[in-house]
Amino acid sequence: MKLFILLKTATTALRVNLLRSFLTMLGIIIGVAAVIIMVAMGAGAQQKVDEQIKSLGGNVFFVTGSFRASGGARASSVVKINEDDANLIEKQVPGVESAAPYLSANGQVIYGNLNWSTEISGIDNRYFVVRDWPIATGREFSTQEINSGAKVAIIGERIRQELFGVSEALGQTIRVKNFNVTVVGVLAAKGQDARGEDQDDVLFLPIKTVRNKITGIDSTNPKSVRFIQVSAYDGEDMDYIETEMTRLLRQRMRIPVNGDDMFRIRNVSEMIATRAETMQVFNTLLAWVASVSLVVGGIGIMNIMLVSVTERTREIGLRMAVGAKPADILTQFLIESIVLCGLGGAIGVVIAYLFVFLGNNYGIGAGGVIDSDVVLLSLGFSAFIGVFFGYYPALKASRLEPIDALRYE
Repeated sequence: MKLFILLKTATTALRVNLLRSFLTMLGIIIGVAAVIIMVAMGAGAQQKVDEQIKSLGGNVFFVTGSFRASGGARASSVVKINEDDANLIEKQVPGVESAAPYLSANGQVIYGNLNWSTEISGIDNRYFVVRDWPIATGREFSTQEINSGAKVAIIGERIRQELFGVSEALGQTIRVKNFNVTVVGVLAAKGQDARGEDQDDVLFLPIKTVRNKITGIDSTNPKSVRFIQVSAYDGEDMDYIETEMTRLLRQRMRIPVNGDDMFRIRNVSEMIATRAETMQVFNTLLAWVASVSLVVGGIGIMNIMLVSVTERTREIGLRMAVGAKPADILTQFLIESIVLCGLGGAIGVVIAYLFVFLGNNYGIGAGGVIDSDVVLLSLGFSAFIGVFFGYYPALKASRLEPIDALRYE
């Protein structure tokens, strides 16, 4: 009951100077909100990385050609990898699940009076294995269609929406560049990739079809491709696989021991994870900087509480004269300080949740994932600041002599 009376007295005192109380809380509000938002952004970034890696199909490498080196200087020609390289990687490198060659070009896709500009990709069915990309409706390419360069297509969800809407896409004929193809499959939706590009805005044709009808055949390297996407089985040593692929390709290209590689192998999952770690470090730094505002807010509270003690000296003397003990005065001012910090922390949490909600749903503010442990820690820290910075003013108030306090002008 006594604690309730002290709490009521403290809230009444804060309500008397409402504007000053709010301004005092502002440092705590900003600090708590900033810490939660920064940590939430870091957690959100990590979640997006996990989703991006999953959308790539797991443990994935990109193998591309590189500039041909001549006399220590780069020439203008590029060494291109080809389908035979993909076949060798798949067969001879331990731990490789699949290696999918990829050829591409940009162009218009037309259906009736509708058209859509997209990337036209030449692949075989291994690409769906590497990307872990299921077909929602329809089927994959048949072996005969791949070998003969048939005029068939598998389209992404974006193209299906743009060209067909609610109509059935399977079996329809669409025009790609200057020839017609038949839609035999529609891929499951994937969403955006690590660069923010729409993965569903794709049209897949057999690789031979793209080479014969669109890109043309390279006379020096008839089976050349843009890149090879390689997937490894779960749990495999990615560094070992990369080393083995390097060894195999160097041997196949007859590169001397001290010669430069004429290809590049990139571990995409590792690249994305590294970027996420960098972002996490940056967000952690910002969270620490935001924590400083909590300390600054605590100093502001101590300052205001000292002013409050000075302003209410006669009140303190009167309370002591009618029987209040020093411990009661100490508790009263401590409660005022804790209420200031606790209320400021609660408002900061609400603001943080609002920012994250707007960011996740409307692209306004900061998106991310709020951890309840971080919220509790922030509230606990703000309460600790209330005790730590409020103790000295409260102690000063409790040590006033009643006679001197009553005489204070």
